Amino acid sequence: MLLNRETSGGRWRIRPDGPAKVSGGLAYLTDMTMSGMLHGFVLRSEHPHARIISINTDEAKQISGVHAVLTHLDIPGFNGFGIANPDQPVLCSDTVRYIGDAVACVAADSPEIARAALKAIKVQYEPLPVVDSPEAALKSGAPKLHPNGNVLHTTAYSKGDAEGSFAECASIVEETYDTPRQMHAYMETEGGLFLTDGEGRLTVYSPTQHGLKDRMQLALILDMPESDIHVLSSPIGGSFGGKDELNVQPYGALLAIQTGRPVKIHNSRWESVRAGLKKHPMRIAMKTGIDESGRLIAHQVSIIADTGAYSTLGAEVLNFATEHVIGPYRIDNVDVKGVSVFTNNGVSGEFRGFGGSQTIFAMEGQMDRLAAAVGMDPWELRRINLRMTGDPGPFGQAIAQTDGALQVWEAVRKHPLWTERRSTAPQAPWLKEAVGAAIAMHGAGLGYGMPDTAGGRLRLAADGKIEALFGYEEVGQGLIASLSQMLIERFGFAEEDLRIIIGDSDVVPDSGSTTASRATSMMWQTLQRLEAPFAAKLLRRASQLSGLREEELRLGEGGIWRQEGSERIARYEELARASAEELSCDTTFLYPATSMKRIGAHFIYTYSAAIARIELNTLTGRVKVLQQYHAVAAGPVANPQGYLGQIEGGSSMSVGFALTEDAMMEKGLYAARNLDTYLVPSIRDMSGGIEVEAIEELPEGDEYGPRGVGEIGSVIVAPAIAAAIREASGKWVAQLPVRPEELQQTPPFIAKAVNG
Repeated sequence: MLLNRETSGGRWRIRPDGPAKVSGGLAYLTDMTMSGMLHGFVLRSEHPHARIISINTDEAKQISGVHAVLTHLDIPGFNGFGIANPDQPVLCSDTVRYIGDAVACVAADSPEIARAALKAIKVQYEPLPVVDSPEAALKSGAPKLHPNGNVLHTTAYSKGDAEGSFAECASIVEETYDTPRQMHAYMETEGGLFLTDGEGRLTVYSPTQHGLKDRMQLALILDMPESDIHVLSSPIGGSFGGKDELNVQPYGALLAIQTGRPVKIHNSRWESVRAGLKKHPMRIAMKTGIDESGRLIAHQVSIIADTGAYSTLGAEVLNFATEHVIGPYRIDNVDVKGVSVFTNNGVSGEFRGFGGSQTIFAMEGQMDRLAAAVGMDPWELRRINLRMTGDPGPFGQAIAQTDGALQVWEAVRKHPLWTERRSTAPQAPWLKEAVGAAIAMHGAGLGYGMPDTAGGRLRLAADGKIEALFGYEEVGQGLIASLSQMLIERFGFAEEDLRIIIGDSDVVPDSGSTTASRATSMMWQTLQRLEAPFAAKLLRRASQLSGLREEELRLGEGGIWRQEGSERIARYEELARASAEELSCDTTFLYPATSMKRIGAHFIYTYSAAIARIELNTLTGRVKVLQQYHAVAAGPVANPQGYLGQIEGGSSMSVGFALTEDAMMEKGLYAARNLDTYLVPSIRDMSGGIEVEAIEELPEGDEYGPRGVGEIGSVIVAPAIAAAIREASGKWVAQLPVRPEELQQTPPFIAKAVNG
């Protein structure tokens, strides 16, 4: 089904939060203010790497209007944070390891006074050698950035004999691929409002992807019970993984507790750039061989990831990259090694695609190069090697079986953009048009061995509203709209019957993190589990009120109706008033996981293939994406508008990844301080049109419902663009973003004129 308003059969709905967002009327958490609030600021390191000799705050504390100046000595609990490995200091005590490291924080009556206090803090540093690349960090004698050295994590996967099997190959391709450090560039930078109630309870209004995980970490830092911390974490003006980790929350919390006053912190764009997470830059060396028929025989890979100064989820990203560098292909002989390395660069962490963007770009590049080497159609080469129904996953693990890989391959094969790809007619001699395609499988959920809780709650509130409570966050992905639509279509409720409650740690159950393309799938499975018991409770109460048998009743808009006819028996508010006993149902379960005992191995995958039509200006070397087509096999479409929005949004990040975005660093310092010199694709860059075909069919008996689509659009466009550039220019792309100077050519008519 091609996704648009016309083909959605009445399922295209206005998002509940849509009008306020497009009008600018929606108040994000960083828009909040409070009477008597103070302004919080963080003093960050002057150096990418240095030893702290002393910190003197005396002068700052004497400034009128300054209410708190805090250092590591003022942290009551654990001075560290990090979802998986809490190795990042809240406030550094002896060493700074990157330009975003925090040394002190202040709270003052105004932003101007707070900035003056930061300037008055005297920090004496002893600069240390800057380790500004993974290669430098791995050298013998390199400065040791952490007690255990400069290697965060290593991975390895092998089967068969890759090295020995290259002798059997008819054609072998070797290439090294480099991918950039990419910013999340969300609309709402990190921030929040923090306050205490005078009785020791802390309330945190701050955007995050996992409020309950934030609460857990804050409890350790503040040395207080989790029950004394109330986290409100939604709505959020974009995250894409960047707000999965703590950012300003420890500083706002410490300052609010210290002063007893509300404290607001809101990062400037420069603060967000220097301290925020980025996509891991990776260098991926590949050697891949095929036989005379085009079948993949051997695949050897080395991945080096720059994780920056601290761990965050760098190990997990490398695990994901190691799995996805094999691609959706059957290969008998594989040898993959990966290493994630500490440097004094900005911290790399969770980012939409989670290591898949980098490795899929590389693997699809290999397939195109192999096809060219043997003169084979690149799409046919992929078909020969695709995993089919019944095949295991990349690690040989059991997976949820679908026909997704072949379905999306076939959709591209038939699409006019592909079948007519040789017939483009450029508007000028220096413009060239071309088409490229790529295919991918992308794992959803956290993978084997990772805590991956799911679940939710339905209840009938005292005012008759049907409340759906989930521990997820609305980060702009349309979660509220999708959940509302599932409740309406599954139960028969009206939109005005519903109250969606998310992002409030005091009342929501632990549904797990809003990450890893898992939220919609887990909401669907939760409602599947709750539908029968919750409906039964409602119908039982309606039966008691009406004297009718439960079998004669059904749920509907505004209340309970007779199964036959149009008579409403009771409104939902009447059911709520009929008994003091709360009517609710809960469920808790784990995201489906494979049985293979390999940390991070996935069980559920989404499959996608994409075509990109580009225009190359050979005079400037600039590339413009004219048109995109995405075929996505992800099971039933829960919300057509949200599904389309996820693919469109993800594809824009992939276009930036391919063509313009690179948060360049030199000697541990960022080149860009704002978005004026960091080029994020604009709406003009995406105006060519994106056609999305949703393939909804799943095998009979499938239990897992909709697969996640939050990331699949962000991993597939860059390799398709690279393939199209090769068609247009004859040049292979191995480094992103593409450098225009490498694509510049002198058109024949100009060369002829110049040469007389």
